[in-house]
Amino acid sequence: MISPCTLVCSIDMTTGYCFGCGRTRDEIAGWMDYTDGERQVVMDALPARLDTVERKPRRITRRRQLAGKSA
Repeated sequence: MISPCTLVCSIDMTTGYCFGCGRTRDEIAGWMDYTDGERQVVMDALPARLDTVERKPRRITRRRQLAGKSA
């Protein structure tokens, strides 16, 4: 199953999107119940959503750390 999770899990109160992945709380909670098609629709919208997040998390995500990326 595809997942955009970056292990940040913190919601921007202005946009309602997670700082790490760009999903809403409802999308995160229901992710396991979505069809592959529903997940793909959300995944396609995430880059534009993340551009609207007011502030970025200050820490390096666990996924990036494991991948050897710095930020």
